[in-house]
Amino acid sequence: MTKSKGYRAKTRSLFRRKPRERGKSTLSKVLYEYQVGEKILVRTDPSFHKGMPHRRYHGKIGIILNKRGRAYVIGLTQGKAEKNIIVRPEHIEPYKEG
Repeated sequence: MTKSKGYRAKTRSLFRRKPRERGKSTLSKVLYEYQVGEKILVRTDPSFHKGMPHRRYHGKIGIILNKRGRAYVIGLTQGKAEKNIIVRPEHIEPYKEG
C-alpha cells in the first residue's frame, strides 16, 4: 500500500489539541474583527475544515493584508519567498509580542 500524500498528511501530532483546549471553540474567536496591518499567528484549528491553511503555515506569524468575504488574506514569508494565503478566522489569533 502506498503512502498517503493528502492535504493533512503527517498532522496527527501537529494539529492535536491539549486536553484542556479540547471541545468547542469559543464564539469570540470567530467574531473577532482583524484590522489591516495587524500581526497574527496562524494556529490551525482541526475541528474546522473550511478555510484551513496548509500545515506548512501552522505556527507562522503573518500580517493581515485585506479581507475577502469571511476570510482574511495573510502575507507571510516561507524562506525567502513572500506568500499570500487565504485563511478563515477560526485558524488565526492575534499575535502578542513579548
